[in-house]
Amino acid sequence: MSQPALSAAALEAVLQAQKDARKAFRVLRETRTLSASGTLSFTHRIPGEEILVNLGYTGPWGDDLDEVRTSVVGFDGTVYLGKSPGGEGRYTKLFREHPDVTTISHIHTPYLGAYAQAHSKLPFLYVPVQRHRFVRELPVYIDRRQAEVDFIVEQLKVDSEIPGIVEANGGATIWGKKGLIALADSILLLEEGAYFQVLATGLGGSQPLGPGVLQQQWRMSGLVPRNATVDQDGRIHQPVAAE
Repeated sequence: MSQPALSAAALEAVLQAQKDARKAFRVLRETRTLSASGTLSFTHRIPGEEILVNLGYTGPWGDDLDEVRTSVVGFDGTVYLGKSPGGEGRYTKLFREHPDVTTISHIHTPYLGAYAQAHSKLPFLYVPVQRHRFVRELPVYIDRRQAEVDFIVEQLKVDSEIPGIVEANGGATIWGKKGLIALADSILLLEEGAYFQVLATGLGGSQPLGPGVLQQQWRMSGLVPRNATVDQDGRIHQPVAAE
């Protein structure tokens, strides 16, 4: 049985996603963000379509380390390209309920993995991680009797800006709203922050962000106006307009 055809725009989006995935695979591997066994995949939404591109890393034993295992599957399970078991994909529910999410990745990294082994949430105590977001930590997914995607959707109901979860005894699942490369950069920074925080345990542990850090960083990134003030606990005070 022949597969249904993709539009020219959709095919172009698939090719771009493959190009971005190859770059992300290489950067995450060469920076040792990706753990040695190579557990890494991206799922990317084709803009304007209810169709997802699944992009899998071949792992350390592939003949071509930059090869991208690709399948293209509709929200309804229709297979447009490659091989797929059919039916609703692992993260389709997230994409369906959150149209602003462009891309999601499941990855195993050494230091996010350390938090996963400890069943610990990941607090954002590394400034570059906190700079562009109000959220202060990644929650941890422990009870696998609940589907991972259901846990993710549940957490997003608590705070729609949460960018990922720590997967207890595994790795992490991270998502984003600005495309595949931006998501890969977020993964790199989250792993770097986790790395520094683990290193800090030998020096008494990471400390809370100092006075003025949130105000400085959120002003810098544009999350708050440059004349807003931010308390140590993250409460924001907008300037009062003169009467």
